[in-house]
Amino acid sequence: MSTHGNWRKSSYSGEGDGNECVEVANSTTHVAVRDSKALSYGTLALPTEAFAAFVDGLKRVEGKL
Repeated sequence: MSTHGNWRKSSYSGEGDGNECVEVANSTTHVAVRDSKALSYGTLALPTEAFAAFVDGLKRVEGKL
């Protein structure tokens, strides 16, 4: 997946000093996620449909916390 120059801050990263900064990049078939403060840790890339299911699951868990 080529993401060069395609990274942007996730809308879920929150405001403030960026302690929770997650960046995402889209291609036509995948979504990649990385921690902007720990780029050496790599990225998580999922097919678009799987990423949507992942985010929906996180939203359900967040609602139960």
